[in-house]
Amino acid sequence: MSSSITDKTYKKLVLQVSLNGLSFVVIDLLSGHASHLKHLSFDQFQKSAKIEDLFLDVFRENEVLKNHYDEITIIHSNNLSTFVPTALFDEEFIGSYLQYNTKVFETDFFTFDELTKYEMNSVYIPYVNMNNFFIDQLGAFEYKHSSTILVSTLLDISKNNEERKMFVHVSASHFEIVVLQNQNLHLYNSFEYTTPEDFIYYILFTAEQLQLNPEYFKLELLGGIKEDDAYYQIAYKYIRNVSLFKVPNDNPSLTEEENREHFILLHS
Repeated sequence: MSSSITDKTYKKLVLQVSLNGLSFVVIDLLSGHASHLKHLSFDQFQKSAKIEDLFLDVFRENEVLKNHYDEITIIHSNNLSTFVPTALFDEEFIGSYLQYNTKVFETDFFTFDELTKYEMNSVYIPYVNMNNFFIDQLGAFEYKHSSTILVSTLLDISKNNEERKMFVHVSASHFEIVVLQNQNLHLYNSFEYTTPEDFIYYILFTAEQLQLNPEYFKLELLGGIKEDDAYYQIAYKYIRNVSLFKVPNDNPSLTEEENREHFILLHS
């Protein structure tokens, strides 16, 4: 149903969901600026509850989620994804692309996001139960995988940069490694971790496989990481050129740290 101009709010709601928590932001569609940015973690005691019940508590406690929005986007954040070149992609065999890097079941629901500009698709398993919850709460919405937004945004930023660079995006239970050069994706992978030693092991192993010398290649970190974190410090110990990613200041009302931590949410 098309709405009249008087019904428009010129606001967009974006929710990023995972098994560890939920983040949301309201974006003004006229200015592009963000407001009402919030992140909620599910602690160990809450994790015994059904995820839908945890989300219901979030909706009860945050009135802004009950407002009307012109656009709503749900971002699924998990490590159940991979990228497939368009030339090799066949939707009839969509489940087969994930079987090499994650355990899949016949009952899993597979879908994909098109990255037309870069001639590839992001194949992933969304949280179907979460989508069903949000349909009940919000009505119609668009949904994507977090890797789609992360990789496409970094590829856009890499235009005309001939230097091969590694980006690491840190989340609560896993992190993504993206290696690219002038809008060409050389590698995308996701790793679960629990210690700083896990973190640096996967980074150095990836660098070795791609023949990236820790003395020379540039590593930029984004997501939930700070300079005083043990994860940053161990990367700094083993890699000469490491830094926090300088996020474009598209949201002046947010701090640089918030823009970096919620990079995916804010670039949906």
